Amino acid sequence: MAQDEGRLLQNKAECPADGAATPDPWHDMLDRHGAEHGFHLRLGDRHGVLYTADARTLIVSFENAEVLRGTPTGLPLGLSVSGREGWSSLAVYSQGETWFRDPAVYSLFDTLIDECFFQDFDRVLFCGAGAGGYAAAAFSVAAPGADLLLIRPQATLDPARTEWDRRYPQMRRADWTGRYGYAPALAEAAQAITIVYDPFSPEDAMHAALFPHDHALRLRTPRLGDRIERDLAAMDLLMPMIRLAGKGHLSAQRFGKLYRRRRTHLPYLRRVLTALERSDRPCLAGIWARAALRGQSAPRLKKGLQSAEATLQAKGRSLPPARG
Repeated sequence: MAQDEGRLLQNKAECPADGAATPDPWHDMLDRHGAEHGFHLRLGDRHGVLYTADARTLIVSFENAEVLRGTPTGLPLGLSVSGREGWSSLAVYSQGETWFRDPAVYSLFDTLIDECFFQDFDRVLFCGAGAGGYAAAAFSVAAPGADLLLIRPQATLDPARTEWDRRYPQMRRADWTGRYGYAPALAEAAQAITIVYDPFSPEDAMHAALFPHDHALRLRTPRLGDRIERDLAAMDLLMPMIRLAGKGHLSAQRFGKLYRRRRTHLPYLRRVLTALERSDRPCLAGIWARAALRGQSAPRLKKGLQSAEATLQAKGRSLPPARG
């Protein structure tokens, strides 16, 4: 792999992805890390890539620079996982939500393909969330046989294909018909695809349905909405899921066991309670709040229980006895 790294760095002058950029402490830190462990390249004004060389399993992650800057280490999540496992990491980052639709990023992956970079690894995992999930699927075409972990991915924002998704008006005007464009088609060569999404988020559920692959594992996370990756991280589930996916061991059964942690995750418990209240189901709302309050104190859940009991009492009803 050292030989390939040398060729990649040597080819920087030929690659239009290496645009000029203003230095700052965060990029300086990445430069130092890259010089010691692999390489760090600026890809124009809005993207970059940090490669850390280690074992023959590689995590390719697509991440948001603003999020990384706010973490204690400032380093990509993919690197945090791979570092603990002794794996290699290729982390592509964006300044803002760009969906990585940039010729500079295309040029990077063209170079990696030309240098047979991915062939040096026994296992490759592409992962990302939202815009990063789209990119992980789209650029996985560079490494046929890779595994994919896609959290609420978009298939495309081309209005001709997804006129029902109006959440990102600025990016809907971008060119989605060019290279590395339609993510589901580009993911066809993947060995395994895992898609994590909330079935109650209509747009995300429809995007997930656009990945028609028979071998796709679909992990549903109701009521996590557009916060899936943040909630999974808060429940200490995100890194275990990436580790399992990197080993080819992520399954519906393993995820189900991990996902039991939602039962004590207050943001999730509050969201479900709110959904039940809005649907005017006081009995279910009361049962949910009462069960969620076991072993913990939460004012919102306690208020929900009291409100449900009062509503039922006004109708001459009451909650059924608690089990156990």
